[in-house]
Amino acid sequence: MLLALIPVFGNLVSCSSQVKARKPVSYRFEHGRTALLKNGVAYAPRDAPAAVKRAIAAGNRLQGKPYKWGGGHASHVDSGYDCSGTVSYVLREAGLLRGSLPSSGYFKYGKKGEGKWITIYIRKGHVFLTIAGLRLDTGGPGNRTGPRWKPETRQSKGHVMRHPAGL
Repeated sequence: MLLALIPVFGNLVSCSSQVKARKPVSYRFEHGRTALLKNGVAYAPRDAPAAVKRAIAAGNRLQGKPYKWGGGHASHVDSGYDCSGTVSYVLREAGLLRGSLPSSGYFKYGKKGEGKWITIYIRKGHVFLTIAGLRLDTGGPGNRTGPRWKPETRQSKGHVMRHPAGL
């Protein structure tokens, strides 16, 4: 009887099989390695992969958009974006995702752990990412501002890290 249940539960991903973030997400500019943030606009490192440059350009297009629950899911180009809509938009524009995912969908996206260029941080009910070391998030604790580049430190305890393959 128990063997009949194995195929059903075999596709589940437990948090214990994930790589959990242990330190706060912080930004420190490193020439040639991290994005430069100037007047709210991010600039990719010159030698960054093309997908990273496209992701940063997509993040720049979202600056100033308001937080909108469900934004970016029904329509790729929307008047506002929520956290998973923001991450989906950026990854889709970079050629790293088809369609969009809810925040919980990112628990299975890409590869486990921190990426070299892009890292996605997921916890129940929220997702954000760093691109070339710069965080793109829709807010902070209790604050939904919409998609913004955030150079300030954010706690990541309780988040799982994933990244696009090769990045």
